Amino acid sequence: MIFFFLLIGSVFGALVLQHFIAPLPPFGVRILLMPLVVIYGSLALPLPGMLALTFFSGLMWDILNTQVTETGFEVAPGWSVILYAALGALMSGLRPLFQRGRWEVHCLLGGVCTALTVLAEYLMLSIRRQPVSFVFNELVWWRVAGSGVAAAVLAPVTFYFFNYIAGLVGYDPLAQGRKED
Repeated sequence: MIFFFLLIGSVFGALVLQHFIAPLPPFGVRILLMPLVVIYGSLALPLPGMLALTFFSGLMWDILNTQVTETGFEVAPGWSVILYAALGALMSGLRPLFQRGRWEVHCLLGGVCTALTVLAEYLMLSIRRQPVSFVFNELVWWRVAGSGVAAAVLAPVTFYFFNYIAGLVGYDPLAQGRKED
């Protein structure tokens, strides 16, 4: 239970911290830390914990990033909850592999899932703005793919850090995957 609350606090801290990290030049690639914490939590927590973590994460993202215009919300609050729950369910489905100590695939998928969140945000903004237009130029693809690559590079460090923290508080995210001799 302590580890769950540490992850919730880490999601909030990562969300705040990533707003202070400047976009990488020349294409404005953002370093997104919060999706990495959510992805790790999706792997380390059982299903109810994963669902609660993705709910709070999506809610925090929407509270911080939802913009209100004259005609209403630019992106409806709550869409991130569904997005993070879907990505969390994908990663939770691969949890047995993680519990066997194989988390290389999850590091790569962390980058893919982060890129998918950026792409989903872009698509939602494109749909809500009038007139609807989908512009997929080089800048858009650099921002989507660049955020994914940055997340894939940071994922091993993030996973190792949270495994270390889990050990400090006495939580073993790999416990269900180990076989007793």
